[in-house]
Amino acid sequence: MTNQTSPPLLRAITAGVLALVLGGCATFSRDGGLDAVSTMTSERSGQDIRLPKASDHSDASRAELERLLQAPLTADSAVRVALLNNRGLRASLAGLGVAEADLVQAGRMGNPSFSFGRMSGGGETEIERSVMFDLVGLLTMPIRRDIETRRFRSAQLVAATDAVRLAADTRKAWFDAVAASQSARYAEQVRDAAQASAELARRMARAGNLSALDQAREQLFSAETTAQLARARHRATAAREQLARLLGVWGTQTAFQLPDRLPDLPAALREATNVEAQAMQQRLDVQLAKLDAEATARALGLTRTTGVINVLDAGYVNSSKSGRPRENGYEIELALPIFDWGGARVAKAQALYMQSVHRTAHTAITARSQVREAWSAYRTSYDVARHYRDEVLPLQKKISEETLLRYNGMLMSVFELLADARAQITGVNTAIEAQRDFWIAETELQAAISGSGSGGNGTAVSPAATTSAEAAPEH
Repeated sequence: MTNQTSPPLLRAITAGVLALVLGGCATFSRDGGLDAVSTMTSERSGQDIRLPKASDHSDASRAELERLLQAPLTADSAVRVALLNNRGLRASLAGLGVAEADLVQAGRMGNPSFSFGRMSGGGETEIERSVMFDLVGLLTMPIRRDIETRRFRSAQLVAATDAVRLAADTRKAWFDAVAASQSARYAEQVRDAAQASAELARRMARAGNLSALDQAREQLFSAETTAQLARARHRATAAREQLARLLGVWGTQTAFQLPDRLPDLPAALREATNVEAQAMQQRLDVQLAKLDAEATARALGLTRTTGVINVLDAGYVNSSKSGRPRENGYEIELALPIFDWGGARVAKAQALYMQSVHRTAHTAITARSQVREAWSAYRTSYDVARHYRDEVLPLQKKISEETLLRYNGMLMSVFELLADARAQITGVNTAIEAQRDFWIAETELQAAISGSGSGGNGTAVSPAATTSAEAAPEH
């Protein structure tokens, strides 16, 4: 009996060892895919950044974060803090672990099934045992692993997209917060000057040297500047809180410092190279759409392969009865395509593939349009900001100097001097806004070329995570 059972047992053991070997080949990577995400992020954010793992709370990271928050924040250091500390980004990075787990699972053979049966009657007992293996899963493992590899790559692109978008949003929020704070300080100076003017008007009216109409005008202006200051302070608070949300700070960390004014305009614009071609090569959403189309096409091939037969199990079986030698053999289980020949699954996969193709084309067309629009905004905002810097503000300064000379020569009253100062308020505020708009437009142009366009920092959803998953067969 031993000689009869040894070959089947040996074959069963060999199959089990093969399954273990195949399963052992699929392992988790050392970095969990974060190195590739870090590289893509640093190439597009302009900083040499190594993103921490989602579970990293080391002393070194905390020390770097505290060091950055203690010094006045620049645009670059604000981006650094956000990449280190933003919890929304950490949630996106956690998606890498999900995708890598699916990849590892695709490289492992399904567990065998074991059945045991015992029947007795008429003085006899029959025992049947079987071990079954999923042959279709084994044969399609390379294809499924290739599909999951593409999905893992998609997850890396999604994480990098979120990181680059976070960097761009943080940079824009920093410019907005600095400009709002600068405008609030200027509004406070205007309010103080208006209050002094109103007090002077009150005293002159009491002495009979000013009409009630002129006094009312000065008091009205003082009241308006007080309201304007309140709005400017709230605007600065709101802009600062938006930046704080992107930085992921709370508690005492929200006491970070900002510079007093925006950076100066650059001496010249960046070169007008073929920005559309650059966007097609560098944009992460374009790469993600292309990868989705490839993954869906690969899944379509797998669906066609297993369209008729997608359940095929084989295994070792032995049976023993009372008083008789043990019987050994094998068993094959095949799902008969009587009612379902797989046509619906193949048609669905083809529709999903065409969907991904059209989505890729739409993404490319949108990207080209966005980068053209961003370049126009970049060029226009630079010209406007430079116009205020080189033309409007110098003219206002000259008018102010000439007005002061006339006042010193007793050719105009103090209230005419103050009226001229009030006329300059709008020009100064507009110049600050124009300078802010340029730096925001410059950030959006960079995002349109190498990121995924402008937008909020919501977690992107990979099309490959849905369409390819639906196209893949079930086992």
